[in-house]
Amino acid sequence: MGHVVLLGDSVFDNAVYVRPGPDVVTQLRAALAAGWTATLAAVDGAVLDHVAGQLRRVPGDATHLVVSAGGNDALAHTDLLDRPARGSAQVLGWLADAAEAFETRYRRMLDAVLARGLPTTVCTIYEGNLGPPVHRLAKTALAVFDDAVQRVARERGAPVIELRHVCTEAADYANPIEPSVRGGAKIARAIAASVTR
Repeated sequence: MGHVVLLGDSVFDNAVYVRPGPDVVTQLRAALAAGWTATLAAVDGAVLDHVAGQLRRVPGDATHLVVSAGGNDALAHTDLLDRPARGSAQVLGWLADAAEAFETRYRRMLDAVLARGLPTTVCTIYEGNLGPPVHRLAKTALAVFDDAVQRVARERGAPVIELRHVCTEAADYANPIEPSVRGGAKIARAIAASVTR
């Protein structure tokens, strides 16, 4: 018996992008074993600082928390892909500044989630379906944010679902950044496997 609560952004709150198909939480309920259920507390468009508010909606009988957050924070730095620079050192400096600020906010977010005292799994930020040539550049830049997710999760002992290995095909996305029904099914199976192992 278990009750999984999904926190974060539109990776989980994707209903508007897949109608009339099932959203991630509906697919998760189907993927979980009998006696388990799932609740959606994630909100489309949320950033890391919004997760603390989502915790207020966690039901009292929750047994597991799963977080997919940070993608919108990373998207806020897309200007780095086009910003004129004097050289590669300046670009790397901008990425380092962005990653350091992101890691600080991610650590604060995860500590608030872990304070609930429930088993918590975190997800990395997937690469989306941005198309060439943007995808290649975004994938490289995104790695610095996912490194922060992985590092903070390891420090806190939280299991990680590597969404970059889950949503790997264009058909996994309903648009450049939200999961499709197919992608949602893959995410749901990964969550179910993580929380029941």
